[in-house]
Amino acid sequence: MSLYKFRSKSSGDLIMMGPNGDQLLGLIGKAPAAQGILPAAELPAAIAALERAVAEAEATAPRDAGEGEADEPDAKRAVGLRQRVWPMVEMMKRASAAGHDIVWGV
Repeated sequence: MSLYKFRSKSSGDLIMMGPNGDQLLGLIGKAPAAQGILPAAELPAAIAALERAVAEAEATAPRDAGEGEADEPDAKRAVGLRQRVWPMVEMMKRASAAGHDIVWGV
């Protein structure tokens, strides 16, 4: 199984499993690749794209009336898109504020 290791001078490294990294890159309009760069100038648009995707996913997610997540065993709870992309959004915000690029596979 492949891994993505995203790096930026403005934050710690972020490691994602291959399928999750592929999904994230697709959401921001990048093709999955072993190496790549998100230039600082593109980060605001990428952040907006991820936030929009999270909002759409949450708007269309089925809701069980009267069933709380606290009632479900941990093994049955799915990791939502918000949880998957939050670390990357935080990395992007820090990198954008500092004017740093984000790279992977280099």
